[in-house]
Amino acid sequence: MPDRRTPYWLWPNLLSLDAPIVAVVWLTMFAKAWRVDYHQWQAYAALGLGVWAIYLFDRLMDVKLLNPGDPRLGLRHEFIRRHEGVMKWVATFALLACAGLALFTLPSELIGQNLLGGAQAQFGYVFPAMIMVTAFFSMTVSSAGNPDIPHFRNIIAGLAFSYGTAMIAHVYIMTEGIWHLLLSPEMLTFALLCSLNISAIHFWEHSRGSRDPEVKAAHELALTLPLAVLGGASLLFARTDDETVVRPFFYAILVSAALLFIINRTRSRFSLDALRVMADAAMVVPYPLFLAMSAR
Repeated sequence: MPDRRTPYWLWPNLLSLDAPIVAVVWLTMFAKAWRVDYHQWQAYAALGLGVWAIYLFDRLMDVKLLNPGDPRLGLRHEFIRRHEGVMKWVATFALLACAGLALFTLPSELIGQNLLGGAQAQFGYVFPAMIMVTAFFSMTVSSAGNPDIPHFRNIIAGLAFSYGTAMIAHVYIMTEGIWHLLLSPEMLTFALLCSLNISAIHFWEHSRGSRDPEVKAAHELALTLPLAVLGGASLLFARTDDETVVRPFFYAILVSAALLFIINRTRSRFSLDALRVMADAAMVVPYPLFLAMSAR
């Protein structure tokens, strides 16, 4: 850790609270876009705790699997390394608290029904989420020694984050099922946004570590092109959707994608730690705009 005083804006990243904040903010937008009138506070608590636990365990794994001098490690990993014992307990508590809230306070459709046997046994919303999270951690372990950008793992991570956030709102709709959620434009566009957010940080790390202009140009195109596609798709969905309450959601996607594009174009002015924080901020900044447009 540097000798200077840690800036206040870096603490959410050091404590791995940035991802839970983003998840809770977008859960609010999913719920409002899908007109979820009744939404328990326990739903937001369970999501925040679950995401926090997953991110803490992910960074604990990074500390164990990567060498101390690996460029993929930053101040957030150094903080985890220094407080490893405490963070293990915090992650375990967050995971158990999330499981308790999900089992005893949230709709039964989230977990499933009669999973211990019987003709009516049915998996719930959480089953695909568990598959995605398991795949993510498996790829994290298998790719630990590979310095290349884990594109497929980033896609799985973005899909898991989006699905896990959206399902906590979708389970309250009651009239639709898991396939409706998996194929919804809202969940899919947010999944792409999350994947690009994760990949952007990897692109920036690799660009800083390379002097090859072709590598930098390739990274620029690999991020700019998908952001343009996402922006165009969001605008298309917003203009063609008959439900005016859903349009602000796609406009929020569009604004976040535009902010990531701006950060990418000006990235040379900032440190990697600042870029990580700015990338997370780009996911939260559209929230006031979404509320203002939804109130019309």
